[in-house]
Amino acid sequence: MTREIVLCAGKRTPFGDFGKSLAAIPGTEIATHAARATLDAAGLDVEKVDHLVCGNVVPVDQGGYHSSRVIALNTGMREDSRALNVSRACGSGTQAIVSAAEQILTAHSHIALAGGYENTSRAPYALVDSRWGMKRGDSKVVDTIDYAYRDPFDLSLMGGTAEALADDFGYTREDMDEYALLSQQRAAAAIESGFLARQIAPIEVPERKGKRLFEVDEFPRPHTTLEKLQSLAPVFRKNGRVTAGNASGMTDGAAFLLVADRERATAEGLTPIVRLVDWDVVGVPPRIMGCGPVPAIGRLLERRNLTVADIDYFEINEAFAVVNLHAEQQLAIPREKTNLYGGGISIGHPPGATGVRMALTAMDHLTDTSGRYAILSMCLGAGQGMAVLIERI
Repeated sequence: MTREIVLCAGKRTPFGDFGKSLAAIPGTEIATHAARATLDAAGLDVEKVDHLVCGNVVPVDQGGYHSSRVIALNTGMREDSRALNVSRACGSGTQAIVSAAEQILTAHSHIALAGGYENTSRAPYALVDSRWGMKRGDSKVVDTIDYAYRDPFDLSLMGGTAEALADDFGYTREDMDEYALLSQQRAAAAIESGFLARQIAPIEVPERKGKRLFEVDEFPRPHTTLEKLQSLAPVFRKNGRVTAGNASGMTDGAAFLLVADRERATAEGLTPIVRLVDWDVVGVPPRIMGCGPVPAIGRLLERRNLTVADIDYFEINEAFAVVNLHAEQQLAIPREKTNLYGGGISIGHPPGATGVRMALTAMDHLTDTSGRYAILSMCLGAGQGMAVLIERI
């Protein structure tokens, strides 16, 4: 029996800036909030969900290494339900969707919560030499965030790979800053119109005098200008082109959606929004990992006998502006049908949640415009690219 995989309702938290609104809340708690909000949006009894798949790159807090199971039980899923942690770098949220689909395709699941989270604001420092006793002299304290944000082969920061991609293909600082400004403008418009609010489940956060409701993404800079962006110093290389303004923001947040067998979804009263058609993952040189979306999208289109013109909308993760410039140039993707509501540069990029945020955005876009196909794609640290094709039902 061939199963048709559908994506249904989803919700996410607002994304919090590094060290700010979500920093005091354990990662599994913000993820549980998004999972519960997803079930509420779908009107689905939690006992109907038999699997939870969670993407996460930087485990934090006591439950971090078992986060999928912690989130599942804290959401109210049955004890005999299953849970799976996945990590595919910046595509971890997307991989959660794919892994949930694979469980359903093999009849190991029928309805799954798929999503992910990051709360890097809570990432610990490690005394790497202390377990067996320190020797005489200085000892090193390591920021565990670096385990995720450095290339594992040459230990350069990921921004260095963006500089290398710009070197190889001649992308300019001016083009990067102009793209970054557009991302900020699009995010500001999406906030103002209420488009992004549709996918956000506000969450209570602590503050000095009690609590407040956190409702809007914290990272966007709606009042930035090209002049401000051009004034920023390069971060990763002297006289380089990559700055804090044309790179994605390190943010905290969680996002989930429902993945289901279409027949079961209909039986349980769920409303399928899109069909998960296909996906592909490719390996690329780690030195220029930002090129990953190009071959991933190319192979996916070839597998389905489609062209760029057949795709109504693209969400390509803005890890760095150069990633999107490269995809536009190499694949001739029109900017007017890509990332219309902001992206990693403006909204922020928590790797475990980003892919789900992108999926929710693409799903709403296809619904609003009556489009047929959308592609989600991203580059992955250590040298991979991923692409997913969805189709409006």
